Amino acid sequence: MKKNNTKGAVVFVIDGEASTRSTLQELFESVGLETKTYVSAADFLETRVPETTTSCLVLDVRLPGMSGLKFQEELTRADVQTPIIFITAHGDIHMAVRAMKAGAVDFLAKPFRNQDVLDAVFEALERDRVRREKEVSNSALQERFATLTLREREVIARVAAGDLNKQIAAKLGLSEVTVKVHRANAMRKMRARSLAEMIRMIGLLGNTNDKAEPGAS
Repeated sequence: MKKNNTKGAVVFVIDGEASTRSTLQELFESVGLETKTYVSAADFLETRVPETTTSCLVLDVRLPGMSGLKFQEELTRADVQTPIIFITAHGDIHMAVRAMKAGAVDFLAKPFRNQDVLDAVFEALERDRVRREKEVSNSALQERFATLTLREREVIARVAAGDLNKQIAAKLGLSEVTVKVHRANAMRKMRARSLAEMIRMIGLLGNTNDKAEPGAS
């Protein structure tokens, strides 16, 4: 990941040892990453993190109060998708496997190599950036989709399923010309430059048949 993609990103460090927090903060800030440190998960949870901020968590397995693995479980349960990197002097293979299966980016042992930590952090921030971009893109698609009439939704759902215009017309009780009009209107509203792009958009949105009600025009 290139540094210019990390502009505005924040690395949250949670570790009970002051020396580790200081070392990591110095390391991350040396490459231009904003860093915020916390002693415990409870300490971190008191901070309001902007939802639009690209970020990642670097934390120890053994934290004061709630353990790092338990904290990971709680975040997953709350649908918080901030990428996590574990750094610990007390880990074992079982812990590492458990953390990675739960979605951790990496599980590094202390003492750690600075480059290994940086590589993991850059990967985590890139994952978070891409995820946020997809969420914004999907939100925009949802907004455009909401402008379609129910009949337009039915038509493009059947187009995405591979039906020809004449097949759609027969199934919906419309003329083929009317189907073409609905399809053209839907493509314009969705800002699709081609039929292939429209089908890709519908795939991202999911099954539009579940969102359309028959009989509307």
